[in-house]
Amino acid sequence: MTDQNTVTTGKRFSSFKLDADITVNDQVVHPAGTEIQVRRPGAGELRGVDISATISRCDYTQIEKIAPRITMPILHKEHIAVMDPADFVQLGGEIVDFLLPKAVKQAAFQPE
Repeated sequence: MTDQNTVTTGKRFSSFKLDADITVNDQVVHPAGTEIQVRRPGAGELRGVDISATISRCDYTQIEKIAPRITMPILHKEHIAVMDPADFVQLGGEIVDFLLPKAVKQAAFQPE
């Protein structure tokens, strides 16, 4: 059993549920409530991605590059463009969580 302040390390997958439909060309591609699974990216899947921009600013362009490589169902570029902002923030948070080093997470969650 782990303490709430213990950082989970080695997590390979995480997921979240969409708060709003993703609609492209008047067609609902992913309805609200769809569970989006996010997989920890491998180094090769980060090719061409500015990791520091992704972590520090949750940069839209960087999230847009990474998401199709690590989401199931796949969130394509056109899906990201029409996502509800709350869903985009959830997606970005999951990705950033995978990119932060263990030491940074542990330091952030140390009780004072």
